[in-house]
Amino acid sequence: MTSNIIKIAVVGPESTGKSTMSAFLAKHYQTVWVPEYARGYCEKLTEPPTWQDEINMFYGQLALEKEMEPQANKLLICDTTFITVKIWSDQIFGSSPQEVLDELPKHPYDLYLLLDIDLPWQDDPLRDFPHLREHFMDVWHKELQALNANYKVISGTGPERYERAVETIDGFLNHD
Repeated sequence: MTSNIIKIAVVGPESTGKSTMSAFLAKHYQTVWVPEYARGYCEKLTEPPTWQDEINMFYGQLALEKEMEPQANKLLICDTTFITVKIWSDQIFGSSPQEVLDELPKHPYDLYLLLDIDLPWQDDPLRDFPHLREHFMDVWHKELQALNANYKVISGTGPERYERAVETIDGFLNHD
């Protein structure tokens, strides 16, 4: 039954290794991971994302999680969440779509791993703000705190980063 699935969100600013971490954790815990819907969506765009694109990415992320949840083995690892739509909308448009704001408190995750900005920046055509990493790290803290989210910052490079993520999840699972 999917209601017993523990949802782990891997979040953070650009270029912090969210997708790589999500794939690693899914393999480690022998489960599936939900990719970031916005990445595939934005790869197909020929212009910068519009307000409607942000709304489409919000609904797409929700649908993808719902679709993959039945395949999960106790844990569902989510490569980011639709909080990203709020953060980007606030940054680019100065506000967020109301449906995103309304749904945020209704879609909690059991644990958030906030990946630190201590990894070197990796250029990517879909990444926009290499000089605002500290700003976005602060924004992530504020957004997670506003949701009263259970989150831990994951720092370190190489194997140590992955070990810290596993220790954090194991600690959470053994604490329940």
